[in-house]
Amino acid sequence: MIEINKVSKAFGDKVVLKDVSTSFEQGKTNLIIGQSGSGKTVLMKCCIGLIDPDEGEVTFNKRPFSSLREKRKRELRKEMGVLFQGGALFDSLTVEENVMFPLNMFTDMSFEEKRERVNFVLKRVNLVNVNHLYPSEISGGMMKRVAIARAISNNPQYLFCDEPNSGLDPKTAEIIDQLISEITEEYNITTVINTHDMNSVLQIGQHINFLYKGELWWTGDKNSILHTSNPELNEFVFSTELTRRLK
Repeated sequence: MIEINKVSKAFGDKVVLKDVSTSFEQGKTNLIIGQSGSGKTVLMKCCIGLIDPDEGEVTFNKRPFSSLREKRKRELRKEMGVLFQGGALFDSLTVEENVMFPLNMFTDMSFEEKRERVNFVLKRVNLVNVNHLYPSEISGGMMKRVAIARAISNNPQYLFCDEPNSGLDPKTAEIIDQLISEITEEYNITTVINTHDMNSVLQIGQHINFLYKGELWWTGDKNSILHTSNPELNEFVFSTELTRRLK
């Protein structure tokens, strides 16, 4: 479990997060939703240590993270997998080299052990015979699956996904959602997903956190989000869904 305890963050005079407290549950897909500028990306960056909060603490299974020195943060990052927006694969590396990258950074495995692990996670995301291809030689959906394989290559306890469906057609986006959901349950990972995709919210939103102007405004799940009396959440949900339908 990841716990967010009274986290605040400002950039100059602009307050981006204000006293946010919530938790992300193990074995579940935990979603962060909200309008652009609501603070969801900053909250995720605080979780993975790219940004330090001005106040408050992020803890991983009762272990404080935000207040750690960089060397100790690096140790805890070994337990994290990150799926960046757009996939963020290295263009100059093959699929195999991309997936192997975290293993090179964080493990002492032999090359053969690393290759075996790479093949295992590629098979898990339904990719075979792609090891020696470059990102430019595969489709956008395949690139996202390679990025997921890379994110889970080090067998993480925590998986962070930043807009995993960005740039994908609806059918491919649904496949990626289902894959993330399956991996979360199969490996009992604490998965945190930053998204504005209402399809994702309604399909895999087991624990949803709605941020509004930097504050935690509502928490719930996919079964309750359409029946809330929260006006700001209703405006976000139904305007986002209407926009999607008009595309």
